[in-house]
Amino acid sequence: MSRAENQRLNSPQPRRLLVTGGAGFIGTNFVHSWCTTYPEDRVVVLDALTYAGNRSNLASWEATENFRFFQGNICDRTVLDQLLQTEAIDTVVHFAAESHVDRSILGPAAFVQTNVVGTFTLLEAFLQHWRTCGQPDHHRFLHVSTDEVYGSLNPNDPAFTEKTPYAPNSPYSASKAGSDHLVRAYYHTYHLPTIITNCSNNYGPYQFPEKLIPLMCINCLLGKQLPVYGDGQNVRDWLYVGDHCTALGVVIHQGLPGEVYNIGGNNEVKNIDLVQMLCDIMDELAIDLPVRPARELITFVQDRPGHDRRYAIDATKIKTQLSWTPAITVAEGLRRTVEWYLTHRDWWQPLLSDEYQEYYHKVYLSQHQS
Repeated sequence: MSRAENQRLNSPQPRRLLVTGGAGFIGTNFVHSWCTTYPEDRVVVLDALTYAGNRSNLASWEATENFRFFQGNICDRTVLDQLLQTEAIDTVVHFAAESHVDRSILGPAAFVQTNVVGTFTLLEAFLQHWRTCGQPDHHRFLHVSTDEVYGSLNPNDPAFTEKTPYAPNSPYSASKAGSDHLVRAYYHTYHLPTIITNCSNNYGPYQFPEKLIPLMCINCLLGKQLPVYGDGQNVRDWLYVGDHCTALGVVIHQGLPGEVYNIGGNNEVKNIDLVQMLCDIMDELAIDLPVRPARELITFVQDRPGHDRRYAIDATKIKTQLSWTPAITVAEGLRRTVEWYLTHRDWWQPLLSDEYQEYYHKVYLSQHQS
């Protein structure tokens, strides 16, 4: 019996999901994964379609019976109440968030509004809906968060666990920490069946070009500099987005309300080493690189203010309690990702808009990422 079939035995059928931010990077991959694995489930995507949301990501599902897309904002209580009621939602999977550290430094207000106020509004709406439905045990509110809420690690520090005290260092991570606290409070105060996951750095298909890995892939193809912050020694734990989506499915079906699960890739890599790995893969797979070897494009730029030195996830809890471990190594995940960007130029080229170029110049040409 497959893991998906085993999960299904322990949950009501079918589920009716509201996926916020489902046209963004992780949300898109989650929707593809869930709709493929559980075609009998109803999936409703709510997305504001800001710069990082792309409805075309979900085009293959638009004509299917159990899928619906709705453009709207999680801060709009009227929209939330309508969708929860008319679609009889029993499971909220909450991805919607402003998520880029550099943008939070330039303009923190949007992060507080979306990540804190938006999450609060969604919690309030789901609490009312849950009560109206009679507080059923199988309802779930899954809040997808980040390891950045834990702050920064020194080289020899143990990895973040679910018990690590919060110590956010950027407006982005502070706003996510605030949303995590609200979700926890709604479980303990109102017994709303919430679950929090804190993941490490995701990468893979459909990621907006300003993030580190797609930025490096695209700049290699364009022959542009590859900006690396500071000395490039910052360490991140890299999680292939497909692994993350599998883990979220396990949490939805088997996770316990009120719990927190850290999801990591077991792939700690220094930024400079990651960029060099990408360059070598690009040299191998891309036949038309303007500059070869691609490593010649690496350029060290001024470090980001308050740049966290190291993140690392201890995913022992989800491994021991829910039997999940990542399946994709960073070497395999990077190869898959490079291949996707090489074969989907029609997806990323339109995203290099005037607004993107202005942002890129402001951040990367004076300075770079998470």
